[in-house]
Amino acid sequence: MTGAPDEHTKVGISIADISAGMYTYSDILTPLYQRRDSSRGDVLEISMLEAQHVTSAPYGPFDAADGTVFFGIQNEREWVVFCSTVPGRPQWAREKRFLNNTQRVAQREELHAEINTVLPTLSVQQVLVRLDDAGLANARMRNLQELSAHPQLAARGRWRDVNSPVGPLRSLVPPVTSRQAGILMAPVLGLGEHTGRVLAEFAR
Repeated sequence: MTGAPDEHTKVGISIADISAGMYTYSDILTPLYQRRDSSRGDVLEISMLEAQHVTSAPYGPFDAADGTVFFGIQNEREWVVFCSTVPGRPQWAREKRFLNNTQRVAQREELHAEINTVLPTLSVQQVLVRLDDAGLANARMRNLQELSAHPQLAARGRWRDVNSPVGPLRSLVPPVTSRQAGILMAPVLGLGEHTGRVLAEFAR
């Protein structure tokens, strides 16, 4: 599912490790509640292989006239709304080949080809407005400069200047923050800055 039909591409991040870790984190919460009520523990099994699977369609990047947009349809209600609102093809929702998610996944290539006959006639902004109006999760492709200038990052105060040997560096606050523990954004160390302290520990 990554790359193009004629080209295999390695996923940019360790998605199997991350998804398995997230499942582990969320699934630990259930036995914690059970232990509170019953005083009994549990055994959890999480597979990295089974934590990654493609289960919905349409899903992924689609090209508009002047850029790329991302969206995913997660249930039948969303599919009906999508067909009417975004490509303006309400008849797709009634077609047997796309009638339910199982059919759409099986016909993913054909489905995406149909969508790609419409979206390239619309601008990125037009597609995003239609997706927003339909209440469907979406995003647009951004380069690194556009990502760093994302208004949400500024609105949430996610940037901090961190001192370094070459001067202040603009850095992102960690994605998880705590009102109790606060955030530690320490300066970047200079080369050999703590050599003396480290060697002193070994000399004890």
